[in-house]
Parts: sequence; C-alpha cells; structure tokens
Amino acid sequence: MKISTRNMVITSLFASLMAVSAILIAIPLGPVNFTLQIFFVILSGIMLGPKYGPLSQILYMTMGLLGLPVFSGGVGGISYIFAPSFGYILGFILASYIVGKISQRFKETSFIKFFIASLIGLLAIYAVGFPYLYLILTKVLGADVSFSAVFKSGVLIFLPGDIIKCLLASLTGKKMISLLKKQI
Repeated sequence: MKISTRNMVITSLFASLMAVSAILIAIPLGPVNFTLQIFFVILSGIMLGPKYGPLSQILYMTMGLLGLPVFSGGVGGISYIFAPSFGYILGFILASYIVGKISQRFKETSFIKFFIASLIGLLAIYAVGFPYLYLILTKVLGADVSFSAVFKSGVLIFLPGDIIKCLLASLTGKKMISLLKKQI
C-alpha cells in the first residue's frame, strides 16, 4: 500500500490522539474506564475515511500491544488482550472503518449524515466490545456476574456520554471537512 507523507502524518496524529485521550482522561466506572477515545475514533473515520481511519486505530492498538503505555490508565503490553476493555479497542478499528465508509459516500458534508454514521460506528464498538467484556469477565477472570449487570456496566453507563461524543465528533468533522474543502 502506497501512503503519502500527508496521510502518514495524519494517521499517526490520530493514533497519538487516541493515546492522549486514553491517558489524560481515564475515569474508572467498573471494568471499563470513561475516556474521550470514542470522539477520536469517530472523527478518524470521518476525516480519514475507511482506509486510513482504521489504520490509525490499528497503529494505536499495535503501539499498546508492543508495550507502550497508551491504553486507558497508562498501561500497555501483549497481556492487555486479556483486559476486559480490549474488545472495545478491537471495536474501534471496525467503527472507524464503518464511519469512514458511510461518510465517504456523502456528496456534501452534512451533520445529520455524519451523526447517523457515528451512531452506527458506536453500535459497532459495542457489538465487539461488550461480548468481549462479558467473555473475559466470566470465562477468563471467573467473575460471577450476570449478563445484565455486565451490560449495565459496559454499555448503558457509557451510552449517554458516547452519544454526546458522537454528536461532537460529527459537528467537528463537518466543520473540519468544510474548512479543508475551502483550502483546496
């Protein structure tokens, strides 16, 4: 895959923004921390599209798995694949792709279209992250928790904030794309 210097820099920037958003704001709310990462996942899909958006998320995940302390709470390492929240990181890759693919189809920039794409991306994050969370908690860590308790602590508690992050990412993406189109 041939990648331009511009795309390389922007892709790396989004990977870095993911790390910063995971480390600077990590509020523990049970097995998963509250962070600003969803904002940057959605924005990476809108701004970078279905090719480089997911690439930024893969780069972020790879940095963490190689041992750099870029995951929520400032941790990293290959053992993080057994962390309850790792499924959400896998979901970030899928969400960035989905948001990028849907956003790329728009002829004009529209907040509503970006917001719908971001909500679909959010569903993708939950579709990968929540089952992973449940499996790690119950099968790997042996926790005696119900499906509904894990759903409350892994999805419902985050849903209002994540919808707001989707809203803000859609607004930001619309504004940034409009500005970039004026530059070109």
